[in-house]
Amino acid sequence: MAEDDKKHIPTDKQHIPVDMDPRDAQVILEALEEDVQPGGVDDYDAALAAVLSSSLIVGPDPSILDDVKAAPDSAQQLADDTALEAQVNEIYREVMQRAPEHKVQPSLERVRYALRLMGDPQDAYRSIHITGTNGKTSTARMIEAVLREQGLRTGRFTSPHLSTVRERIAIDGHAISPADFVETWEEVKPFIELTDQWSAEHGGPAMSFFEVFTVMAYSAFAMAPIDVAIVEVGMGGQWDATNVITADVAVLMPVDLDHQRWLGSTVEEIATEKLGILKPGKVLVSAEQKPSVKQLIAERVHEQEAKLFYYGKDFELVAREPAVGGQMVTVRTPGAYFEDVPLAMLGAYQGLNAAVALMAVEAFFYGHALSADVVEHALMSTRSPGRLEVVKGSPVVIIDAAHNPHGVTATVEALRESFPGPRVAVYSAFADKDIEGSLGVMEPAFAAVVITQMPGERAADIDDLAEIAREVFGEDRVRVEPELANAIAEAADLAEIQDPDSMAPASVTVLGSIMLAAEARELLGARAVDEAVK
Repeated sequence: MAEDDKKHIPTDKQHIPVDMDPRDAQVILEALEEDVQPGGVDDYDAALAAVLSSSLIVGPDPSILDDVKAAPDSAQQLADDTALEAQVNEIYREVMQRAPEHKVQPSLERVRYALRLMGDPQDAYRSIHITGTNGKTSTARMIEAVLREQGLRTGRFTSPHLSTVRERIAIDGHAISPADFVETWEEVKPFIELTDQWSAEHGGPAMSFFEVFTVMAYSAFAMAPIDVAIVEVGMGGQWDATNVITADVAVLMPVDLDHQRWLGSTVEEIATEKLGILKPGKVLVSAEQKPSVKQLIAERVHEQEAKLFYYGKDFELVAREPAVGGQMVTVRTPGAYFEDVPLAMLGAYQGLNAAVALMAVEAFFYGHALSADVVEHALMSTRSPGRLEVVKGSPVVIIDAAHNPHGVTATVEALRESFPGPRVAVYSAFADKDIEGSLGVMEPAFAAVVITQMPGERAADIDDLAEIAREVFGEDRVRVEPELANAIAEAADLAEIQDPDSMAPASVTVLGSIMLAAEARELLGARAVDEAVK
């Protein structure tokens, strides 16, 4: 080999592309460390080819070999990112050992105590607080997008997550970075431990999983720093861990039955709990509600001397028209009339969510009207993963997080509008959900349903699910497949044979739980949620 050629021999770790899957990168790094000996480009290429064709990497893109050799000076960054992501997962596992939110006594004192020790970071920025039974996350994303389009730096706290726990805490529309997540944990951990000790001394429990993440979010927002936080309650309102903020605007999405074991057995009891996020002298923006809930809203607004903007009276979705990849919406608010705005999400309910979001932002700016350009750019760019998300074609596979009859009703209406061809569902749920009610809503809209099993102690048993499904759908329209991948494949086969003459494509919809949606997204290779582009 000529001396000039030797100068260009790749040296161990410096040529791994930064955007490669960390698992692939780790395999390559190990191979380079063990197998590549100085001696020539051919040796290096052979080692890479061997690694990339090994059974450790599933289905590699053939172009990856060129990428690996071409991208300089990135291996160290990859190694650092991999190590940080491992730390994130370790922190998540540690926090998961704590009690879930609903298994501790209803109190805000633990969160308040921890934040007080930290100097009350939640008071360092303004906030919008969102509660309701369905639509919270999509509305939070729209609100965030409009605020960012206005030039504000945002923090968004939502739950649960789909791809990574880091999604729960988003800065400027992106999941908090692994480095910032780890730094935030190291910052708050001593205060969490002090709070646990204080609570035990007063006969109380340690902080719950959700309480810890609430403290982490509020701290991360202050450290960023942000201008405004968009905060989704975990469950309920009055006793939810997030309710230590004094939000400028409280948002009440439609209230229906869900989490009855913890929030109350009637819609009125649940609404009373959720209205607890409205603070004295602030603003409440409410979606359309049942008459009994509307009365409770009026009473709460009067008690708190607050200002109310109610759907249908003060603002509304005037019109909507389905379009490719979404819809065109026309929204009226007190300050403006937004006509034919493109919204990159499917379903009439997302149009209603958009109306609530625009009203909330207008109220946040003390009634000043938003510009049409700001609204258009924001709504065109907003996505809500796991909500009528199309992840595959031929047949179309849709993933949706609907998990109660109210949410399933909205999903079914949207499917009928956007996917009129033969439909088959893949369904699983938590045991504490209204399974019969959800399946009852689904029955007229799907030709068949494939019942599958979710992991975890809260998941309903597959045999119990199948029994209920057969009662609702009938024996001939129910299939049972424990493995999700096989369930989706079987549903796809069923959908394709339902109506061979249909001009509209067949579709499969995976629904029943956010956990199921997350598993399906990962299985089908959907893009990671909210990750920043490197």
